[in-house]
Amino acid sequence: MHRLSLTARLMSAAALLAVLGIVAAPALGARSHASATAVTVTATEFKFKLSKLSVPHGTVVFTFVNKGKIAHDFKINGKKTSLMKPGKSTKLTVTFKAGKFKYLCTVPGHSALGMKGTLTVK
Repeated sequence: MHRLSLTARLMSAAALLAVLGIVAAPALGARSHASATAVTVTATEFKFKLSKLSVPHGTVVFTFVNKGKIAHDFKINGKKTSLMKPGKSTKLTVTFKAGKFKYLCTVPGHSALGMKGTLTVK
């Protein structure tokens, strides 16, 4: 009988640890997401303004805001936003290694008019 109560206690402890793991997992995920660097990209005719021109390596969440009068997009490191109408915004998440990364608007002619630049990743 003593052996049965020990087994029951071990099973209860295992169940408690499983519940704690389920509860703690979202908190751990939130912490790793919180370590992403946030950069606001403001588009107008015909330029971009980035809130940061240098970021640490890792995940960067770009908030792209079109304050211009015509549609624009934002492309960096092989990832691109959709074409955003004036007054609209979207987010773009990109993971970087250290280096220099060119960004641009892919609307024909826009990068030639100045909608381009370089982001430094340390």
